[in-house]
Amino acid sequence: MTNKNAAFLPIGIGLGLSIGVALGVALDNVGLGLALGTAIGSGFGVALMGAANMKAKKGGGSDGGAVMPSSDTFQPSGSDCSADSGCDGGGGGGD
Repeated sequence: MTNKNAAFLPIGIGLGLSIGVALGVALDNVGLGLALGTAIGSGFGVALMGAANMKAKKGGGSDGGAVMPSSDTFQPSGSDCSADSGCDGGGGGGD
């Protein structure tokens, strides 16, 4: 069994190194650019791996949107006022 999501780590490191070397040459400090590029690229690669793993666990995520479970959604009960209309929702008469 292979993990195809592990390919994101070297891609991230490669992108980070290329950006880091370009930044290092521009600032005349290639050593700092290599170090920062490796660190930022590794973090970027791990983040992409995590995102790909989350997408794979959720069944592919064909629409790309997050879906909240019905127990976590807020549904006001018995009020006709929307949040931006200025109603306090306290009931009572409107004299």
